[in-house]
Amino acid sequence: MGVITLKTMFGDFPVSEAFKRGDFASPGLKLDMTDVPEAHKLFKPVVREMTFDVAELSVMTFLIAKSRGVPLTLLPAVLLARFQHPYIVYNAKRGVLQPKDLEGLRVGIRSITVTTVTWVRGMLINDFGVDLSKINWVTFEDAHVAGVEDPPGVHRAGPEKSIDQMLIEGELDAAILGAPVNHPDVKTLFSDPSLAAAEWHTKHNAIQLNHMVVAKNEVLTKHPDAICDVYRQLKASKAAAGLPKNGEIDLNPFGFEGNRHNLDLAIDCVYAQGLIDRRYSVDELFDEVTRSLN
Repeated sequence: MGVITLKTMFGDFPVSEAFKRGDFASPGLKLDMTDVPEAHKLFKPVVREMTFDVAELSVMTFLIAKSRGVPLTLLPAVLLARFQHPYIVYNAKRGVLQPKDLEGLRVGIRSITVTTVTWVRGMLINDFGVDLSKINWVTFEDAHVAGVEDPPGVHRAGPEKSIDQMLIEGELDAAILGAPVNHPDVKTLFSDPSLAAAEWHTKHNAIQLNHMVVAKNEVLTKHPDAICDVYRQLKASKAAAGLPKNGEIDLNPFGFEGNRHNLDLAIDCVYAQGLIDRRYSVDELFDEVTRSLN
């Protein structure tokens, strides 16, 4: 049948290092890789232009894309997961804040559908009874999925504005960020994020998924064995990286059943915030081929 070529896009993680290097390549499959250290910068082409046959994608973006009919199917491979507790921060010049204190304040987020933002808002609702509608949300960019608009009452910052700078200068009271900010006035909302994360993990017996892998439906239909081989290579890459490290939580679980509970919580989170039209079952996110992957 000749060599099958798939256009792919994956970021740089320990779990994907050997995969991207081609250590487990197959002779009948060529991967036309887009080399990008941070895959989130190309999530819009993944869901808007269907640029890639197989790609990394944030789980919340995938769920929202699915609800809008984007023809992508999930593979049960986790490239990035983390507990989001360190990423909600506030300007300490306002005094010490507790979660309920966010009601009535200005909170910056990159966009309303960012996976970290969605997980944090879910924790604010479920664990602290925060009324999200009482927060003055400020966004800085469009959602990855086309057609998703900021809800009424959400303010868009000017194009010259930076979320970090607005927080430091006091134009925002708090923010949910993708990475920590090293500034004396910026404090984490959870005083001990590691402890809060451990308590969440114990309570839910789960991890907070960020990035997984998706494939175009038409490619899955035409070349299912090739998609399975991509999964095989990624799984071998994880093993080569020695993950998970001894004594650590597995933040890169592979396999359909191994991710069922994690995905259930992600679906609950995004549905409760009105970002998808109905609560999907985990089985609906996969097809017959990708459900068989373990």
